[in-house]
Amino acid sequence: MNNLLENAKKVYGEYPRAFWTYNIIVFIDRLGGFMLYPFFALYLTQKFDLTMSTVGILFAIFSVSGFVGSAIGGAITDRMGRKGVIIASLVLSSVSALGMGFAPSLEFFIWITVIVGTLSSIGGPAHEAVVADLLPEEKRAEGYGIIRVIFNVAVIIAPPIAGLLIAHSYLTLFIVDAVISLVAAAIVLIALPETKPQGDPDAVPETMQQTFKGYGRVFRDTPFVLFVGVTIMMTLVYMNMNSTLGVFLRDYRGLPEIGYGSLLSINAVIVVALQFWLTRRLEKQKPLLMMALGTFLYAIGFAMYALIGGFSLFVTAMIVITIGEMVVAPFQQSLVASFAPEDMRGRYMAVSGLTWGIAFAIGPYFAGLLLDSANPNMLWIVSGFIGLLATLGFVILHKMHNPDPVVEPAPTI
Repeated sequence: MNNLLENAKKVYGEYPRAFWTYNIIVFIDRLGGFMLYPFFALYLTQKFDLTMSTVGILFAIFSVSGFVGSAIGGAITDRMGRKGVIIASLVLSSVSALGMGFAPSLEFFIWITVIVGTLSSIGGPAHEAVVADLLPEEKRAEGYGIIRVIFNVAVIIAPPIAGLLIAHSYLTLFIVDAVISLVAAAIVLIALPETKPQGDPDAVPETMQQTFKGYGRVFRDTPFVLFVGVTIMMTLVYMNMNSTLGVFLRDYRGLPEIGYGSLLSINAVIVVALQFWLTRRLEKQKPLLMMALGTFLYAIGFAMYALIGGFSLFVTAMIVITIGEMVVAPFQQSLVASFAPEDMRGRYMAVSGLTWGIAFAIGPYFAGLLLDSANPNMLWIVSGFIGLLATLGFVILHKMHNPDPVVEPAPTI
C-alpha cells in the first residue's frame, strides 16, 4: 500500500496542478454526458414515438451541427483563449439539456438540437488544446492516457445513476445533466487558468476573418490531412462498437442487451485498470507505428465477430479491441498536438474532430446496409479489411515522416 501511495504521489508530481484540475472537470462533465448519452435513443423513441431510422437522422443532424460548432470553436479558441470558450460551451450544454428535456414537440426538439447543439460544440477544440498547452510533447501521450482513465471511470459510474434517475422520470435526468454542466463551468471559472500560449507581443493581431482563413493553412498541411484521412478509416471500424455491434449480437448471435452492456463494462474496466500502465510502457515508441498496431488490433477484433459464437469468445474479441483502443487513443491525440503550431492548436483540433464526425455521420448508415444484407457477417469482414487498409496507411505515413537513412557509398581508394 505504501508503494502504491508513493507511486501515486510521484505521478501526481510529474504534472502541473492545472492538469489535475482539468481532469476533475473532465470527470464531472463526462459523468453528466454518460448519464444522458446511452439513454438518448430510448428517450426519443418513447417521448416522440420515433422509429430508429428517424433517430439516426437526428443523430446525423446533431453531427453536422457539431461540425459547424467545432469549426467556430477552433477559431475562437486560437483567437480568444481556452477558458472562456470552455465555460461558454458548458453553459450552452446546460441550456441544451433543459431544452431537450422540456421540448413540447419534435419540431422544437430539432431546433434545440441544431442551434444549441452547434453552440455547445464550440468547446471541443478548446478541451483538446488545454492538454497540449499544459504538457510538453514527451508527456502528452501519457497525459491523454490519464484523461482516458478518468473518462472511463465516468463511463462506469454514470449509467447506474442514470437508471435510478430515469425510474423517477427522464426529465429528472436532463435536469441533473444541466446542473452538472453548470458545476463544471463554475470549476473552470474558479480553478482552471487560461492556458493559451502568449504570442509575440509585437506581432499584429489577426482579424477574425484572418483567423477563420487560417483553416486554409490547416488543409494545406498535407501530412496532417493524410493523417486525418487514415484516421477516418480507422474510426469507421471502431464506431461499430457503439452503433451496430449491440444490434448484431442481439439479432444474429442471440446475446441479450445486458450481455452487450457487460461487454462495454469490460471494455471500460480494462481501460481504467491498464491504460496508464500501458501508455507509460509505450510512450517512447514511434507514435504512427503505435497507431498502426492499435488499428491492426481493431481489424482483428471486429473481424472476429464474423466467425465466433458464445459469450467467452465475444469477451475475447472485446479484449483485443480494447487493447487496440488503449494503444491508439493517447497517441492519436498527442499526434494531433504535435502537428499543430502553438498559435493554431484550436483549429487543428477542430479539423481533427472531423475524424469522429465524418465516421459517425456516414458509418452507421453503410454499416446498417451491410447488417440488413443477406449476409450480415459481411459487416465484420468489411470492417476488418478497412482496418487493415488503415493499418497500412499509418505505416506508410510513418515511412514518410521517418525515411530510411541514406547510406553513402564508401569512398574509393
